[in-house]
Order: sequence, then structure tokens, then C-alpha cells
Amino acid sequence: MKKVLIICYYWPPAGGPGVQRWLKFVKYLRDFDIEPVVYVPENPHYPIEDSSLEKEIPNGIEIIKTPIFEPYGFAKLFSKESTRQISSGIIKPEGKQSFLQKLMLFVRGNLFIPDARKWWVKPSIKFLASYLDKNPVDIIITTGPPHSLHLIGLALKVQKDLSWLADFRDPWTTIGYQKKLKLTDWATKKNANLEFEVLNKADHILVTSPTTQSDFEKTTSTPISCITNGFDDEIVPETSLDTAFTLAHIGSLLEDRNPEILWEVLQELVTELPHFSKDLKIELTGRVGASVVDSIKEKGLETNLSLPGYVNHTEALQKQHSAQLLLLIEIDSQETEAIIPGKLFEYLASRRPILAIGPKHSDIASILKKSESGIYFNYQQKQGLKKHIKFNYELFKNTGISSTSGNVDAYSRKNLTRDLARLIHSI
Repeated sequence: MKKVLIICYYWPPAGGPGVQRWLKFVKYLRDFDIEPVVYVPENPHYPIEDSSLEKEIPNGIEIIKTPIFEPYGFAKLFSKESTRQISSGIIKPEGKQSFLQKLMLFVRGNLFIPDARKWWVKPSIKFLASYLDKNPVDIIITTGPPHSLHLIGLALKVQKDLSWLADFRDPWTTIGYQKKLKLTDWATKKNANLEFEVLNKADHILVTSPTTQSDFEKTTSTPISCITNGFDDEIVPETSLDTAFTLAHIGSLLEDRNPEILWEVLQELVTELPHFSKDLKIELTGRVGASVVDSIKEKGLETNLSLPGYVNHTEALQKQHSAQLLLLIEIDSQETEAIIPGKLFEYLASRRPILAIGPKHSDIASILKKSESGIYFNYQQKQGLKKHIKFNYELFKNTGISSTSGNVDAYSRKNLTRDLARLIHSI
């Protein structure tokens, strides 16, 4: 068996999408003759926790931990709520930011490069260099964000002459929130230089979307592979379809992903269709930005809104299986064309129809089309969106909305891990 050292920040009891990718890879790697060793922080600052994911860790997996210093603990002394929001990626619009929030964003963007976990880099290099002397591995894998972890891989590759695979779950310099960090020209250049060095010194780059692969290929000749996120074949407690016409979004729906076009359409349908208001339920499970809630209230849809808050993984799966339509919302910007939310793949597994809204050119659209699992609209297609929701509401009132039946096997975690194993064995 090949032995791999996987360096990651998000690991159970972390909740949210960041933990899923490598937790699931680790779950299946042994099936393909690869023994994983996982290196994670001992005392991380996780904005969301979900202890139910700990049961997913395979028995006997070696997990190494060392302490990490994070400034978020210090920042909480000034504003616990602002610290939680920024560390979760919740950044208010410029006009709604307090002076303290603006200052915190400036400090985060210009002093913590590439991110606030940078102080774990040097201690980790020292610790792992010693560990690897006694416990050799065949390949090092780093996964970001936080992208500071790639700097650990960069140093260990040089020191130990080991093969290194750098996994980008999201882009680095083009990630959506980067422009909101009030970066100076110096900080922007520093991030770009670090990204360039990682892309060009790794032995192989792994990405989660074809668009990211295409963008990186303009910067480096390093081989790049795309392995998307996926879904696990999980046993979901028996769940019935909601009796309401439920449009459900499971996962964070933050300030910039406020689909006002959708709320406008629903407001119009409430006016035009008898009983629509009585039947409609907008269920937003997870962290929801204040501007999203305000927009829904402004459209007179407050009585249709349900906000369960964050739920554990099992409950999230149940909500996906019970919804009439599953909402997938992405920011309307060029930077998000490469983003394929992890929730998309769990949505696929639920086989409930997906209604996606995002930028004009998105990798999401091709996945929905290939898997026959839903339909994609951009923010300029209001009438098409309205027609689609009205059509599904009529189905709901008459025959019911059927589950999807397309082929989604290519996105199962086990099949994706098989692809990853082939890549590891080839490096």
C-alpha cells in the first residue's frame, strides 16, 4: 500500500462543507491500497461544529495533531459576533460595515497572508520534518482553503524531496471574498506570488471544477486533475415529502448570495395564483445573512419563511429528501463560475429536483444537465425562472413532483476516491 500524509485544517468535529471532501476520501482510500495519515490542528477555531461526523472516521486511521495559534481568539475580545461572521466567510456589504468590522477585514487581508492560520505553518514544518524522518510516506497532500497549508507542503517537498499533491477546494486569489478584504497592492501581489509558487512547485494540482482547472492552466505547466466533490451512499431515516410546496436551501446562504430575483418571482406568484401563498414554504437551513431575511420580508413573504438554523448532517439529509424543490444559489459574478458547492452533490443523491440560480457561465449547469437532476437559471432569466416554478407548483397540486432518475453514480464518494487513488499511484 502507498502511504500518504494528508495535511488539512477542517476535520471532525468541524461542521460545514470544508470537512466533507477529505473526510470522505480518507473513509475509502484503504479500499484502493492507500493508507492515509491525517495531520490536523489540535485546538482549531471552527465556526461550525458537527460531532456526528466523527463516526465517519475509519477505525485505526493515524491522526496527528499539534497546537495552532489563531488570532480569532484574540479578536473575540473586541467583537465575538464579527469574529464569528468573518471566520465563517460572512462579510457584510461595505455600507453596512462598522468601523471595527472594516478594521478587522483590513487586518485579516493585509497582515494575515495568505490567511489567519499562517502561524501554524512554521511549527508544522518543524514537527512534520521530524515525524517523517521516523515515519516515511510516499506522498504529501495539502488541501486548502486555508491556503496557508500549501506552504507546509511546499517546505516539506524541498526539505524531504517528497512528491506533493496540492488540492484546491476553492481558488486562492480569485475566491469570491478576496476582494472584500481591503487588500493593499502589496498584499495582492504577495498572495499572487505565493499562489504562483505553489502551483509551479507542486508535483500535481487537484481542483474541484473544470473552470478552476482551466484558469490554473494559464499559470502553470504542472499537471492538473479535476475531481469534483461528491455524495456518500448513506442510509437516511425514512422521510416523507413535505405537504407544503417547499423550496429548501440547506447550507449557508450569506449576504452576497441573496437571490432577490427569486423573492421577486415568488412575490408575483403569490399575487397571481390562488392558494400559492398558503402552500409556499421557503425553508433556509443553516447560517442565513441578515440581508437575505430582510429581502424576503420586504417582499411580503415573512409568513412563508422557515429558518431552522444549523442542523446536524443527518437532519440536513432528511431535509433534502423531504423538500419539493432544492434551491442552489451562487453569487452572480465571474469569480463564482468555478464554484461548485458541495451541497450540489448531496442534492443529487436525494434525487429531489434542483432549482439552481447563478452566473451565466457556471460548471453547475453542466453537472445538472449531465445528471438530469435539475435546471439552471442565470440572474437575467427571471421569466424562465417564474415559468419553471409555476410549472412545478401545478405539478405539486395535481400529480405531485416526481424524484429525478438520471445517472449520478459518477459523483459517488467511493467512485471519486477510486479516481483519486489512480492519481496517487501515478505520481
